[in-house]
Amino acid sequence: MDIRKIKKLIELLEESNLTEIEIVEGEDSVRLLRGAATAQPPLAPVLVPQPTSSLPPVAAAPPVSQPAGEEEDPMPEGELVLAPMVGTFYAASSPESEPFVSMGQVVSVGDTLCIIEAMKMFNQIEADIAGTVVAILAESGQPVEYDQPLFVIR
Repeated sequence: MDIRKIKKLIELLEESNLTEIEIVEGEDSVRLLRGAATAQPPLAPVLVPQPTSSLPPVAAAPPVSQPAGEEEDPMPEGELVLAPMVGTFYAASSPESEPFVSMGQVVSVGDTLCIIEAMKMFNQIEADIAGTVVAILAESGQPVEYDQPLFVIR
């Protein structure tokens, strides 16, 4: 599918009240969503039968503990900035550029925090709250999942 057609679809989505557009053209398909995904109805609980056995129960292994001095770092307090899509996280616009934000930096609403590349398109992720960046939870060049925490802003 031609990139100009995709850009036109994005413009149509932005100009309309639609929240989703899906176009199928032969073997090619494009699906565009605006805003947060709508809530899915809850799934019905599934009961899984437990196998019965005449063998005695196996004792559970003791929990693995962290070596002294290597405790897990607790998540800093503050508002999480979550990945709005699946893609590749980039802290800067190019490998030679300075990162958009760094630890301790004060950000305002609308400031660019990072870029997520998805399907060869670079999407700027902006701060939706003002505050100080207290944690950067993703590494530049690494893949991120939908709703994965990227930053903590307090």
